Amino acid sequence: MNKVLNKSLKWSTGIAVITLVLAAIFSIVSTLMIEGVAWAVGVLIVFLIVLIGIVFDIIGVAATAVDEVPFHAMASERVNGSRQAIKICRNADRVASFCNDVIGDISGIISGTASAAVIVQLARTFGGDDASAFQYTVSIVFTSVIAALTVGGKALGKSFAIHFSTSIIFQVGRVIYFFEEKLKLKKLMPQPASSKYKRNTKGK
Repeated sequence: MNKVLNKSLKWSTGIAVITLVLAAIFSIVSTLMIEGVAWAVGVLIVFLIVLIGIVFDIIGVAATAVDEVPFHAMASERVNGSRQAIKICRNADRVASFCNDVIGDISGIISGTASAAVIVQLARTFGGDDASAFQYTVSIVFTSVIAALTVGGKALGKSFAIHFSTSIIFQVGRVIYFFEEKLKLKKLMPQPASSKYKRNTKGK
């Protein structure tokens, strides 16, 4: 019990630190990108942030829904990305936590902050003498649109992730393979238990 609790605390602490660092980086980058650009570019940046949140939400859901078995046949044929896909399957809880909770929540927070900056730009550009009333109206409309896109996109993405989980995780595995093997960034995913892997692939 204590071992499980310590492991959970260690993972929770690590993910909290990662969230803190990523949130700071995303916030700084998004602020720098929006400042000094046209409001139209700012709107595109906000939509891009929302899209990132949706994509990672899809990956997180697919990781929990995918079946590990098809990737063993691919691994026996040395298909690039198959071993990385197996790692994702065996760390589905952590992958889902990182994608849905860390990246998803950060994207939601940053998109809200970026939306506020875009609304101010719109008010300065089109508000004229009645900038406060215009800003209030734009704030309601723009915030509602972003919320609708976020919720609707994630709802659609969850259905897509469940039905095409194998293809999604395989493509993610290929991306991880590229970073690990081509760019020499090792151990982006924890290594699966070698004995278990051999046992599962032996009968494939």
